[in-house]
Amino acid sequence: MNLKNKNISVIGAVRSGVAAAKLIKQLGGIPLVSDIGDKNDFKEFIDQLRNENINFETGGHSEKVYDCEMMVVSPGVPSDAPVLVKAREVGIKLISEVELAYNYCKGNIIAITGTNGKTTATSLCGHVFNQSGYNAFAAGNIGLAFSEIALDVKERDFVALEVSSFQLDLIDHFKPKVAMILNITPDHLNRYDNNIDLYANAKQRIYKNQDSSDYLILNKDNGEVIEYLKEHKSNSFYFSFGEEPENGCFRKNDKIYFNNKGKEEFSCNVSDIKIKGEHNLANAMAVICAAKIFHLKNSDIINALQTFKGVEHRLEFIREFNGIIFINDSKATNVNSVLYALKSFDEPIFLILGGHDKGNDYGEIKGLVLEGVKKIYAIGISAEKVYNFFNSVIAVEIKKSLEDVIFAAVKEASEGDVVLLSPACASFDMFDNFEHRGRVYKEAVNNLQ
Repeated sequence: MNLKNKNISVIGAVRSGVAAAKLIKQLGGIPLVSDIGDKNDFKEFIDQLRNENINFETGGHSEKVYDCEMMVVSPGVPSDAPVLVKAREVGIKLISEVELAYNYCKGNIIAITGTNGKTTATSLCGHVFNQSGYNAFAAGNIGLAFSEIALDVKERDFVALEVSSFQLDLIDHFKPKVAMILNITPDHLNRYDNNIDLYANAKQRIYKNQDSSDYLILNKDNGEVIEYLKEHKSNSFYFSFGEEPENGCFRKNDKIYFNNKGKEEFSCNVSDIKIKGEHNLANAMAVICAAKIFHLKNSDIINALQTFKGVEHRLEFIREFNGIIFINDSKATNVNSVLYALKSFDEPIFLILGGHDKGNDYGEIKGLVLEGVKKIYAIGISAEKVYNFFNSVIAVEIKKSLEDVIFAAVKEASEGDVVLLSPACASFDMFDNFEHRGRVYKEAVNNLQ
């Protein structure tokens, strides 16, 4: 893909958009970054663009964005956004930031998608390969945009790449050496006309360009992953709690095993995996499959599993105060994530729910809430919905802020209880993003005296 002296419009001025613009300029292209948001919301990113002498506009998309050879679309931009609809009408090629970066990355890509667990699996995958003596990057939706590191990746290096369905919607040649689908459950359906078929099929695009030299790792226990599986040429590996795949990873009693063509090549104790929850065992099994595909040493894999402490804002232990355990799971932006979180604790829970609701069905967690939750604190614009759903079966109290929640929880919780921020909602009603929400929660907890 030759970008020299070509006008390229980048839609979306956040992290991946700015990284894409920088990459385009580095490759000789002429980027224009355009965003409908207020410039005051993008000060950090605008400063970066100014420092790089990259043209940008905020507050709407002008006609200038259509004077281009191609548009690079950030994952937060809906596919039916008017700017993209018009671009299609006038014949402008649309690609995702992941597709752009892929064209300039020389290393081995392990692409990871799924409704839940992507960030943890991507971080763990990067950790395992780094601990095994390779140079590995963790990138994508995880902190570093793919475009930030694409040119730094050498042929023997690895990229553990978190990819969303939105990014996969706009791929063309993207072809990872290993593709991984952790799970598929209803989420972001507002972006897919409330149609699970469209969402699940978008996930399956991760392996559409793979051939017989590539590998596909699938969750054997997730019905939607298997139901929507397309015909493919890649070599399939599975991970499962209920079956023993000929190729792949499985749990049996207190051990995790990996088979290749029916032959055991790896085993470890469940206790070697330090991140909490059954869903994280599934993430670890998927990563073990990737590690064994590349013949990493068993001892290195086990050491990496034992030293991986997890991801910020994902079932993150903050502190114990007066015997009360505070957990930050701010990244739980859907009901299915909360289900995993509730399954991870045997202790009684004070649960913090609410935020920007994406059409949640709280019935999916009602049984677990009745079983293990002492009280719910409802926050954000969906607080009333949370209250109305749970108030008849459990104590629920609406709070205006996370600080108010912490103040109440310290009074009401007992030694051995868990105060769990796992909101099942996006954060944009009260916070910049889930990271901001998690930081505010952690600061409030750490300020307890």
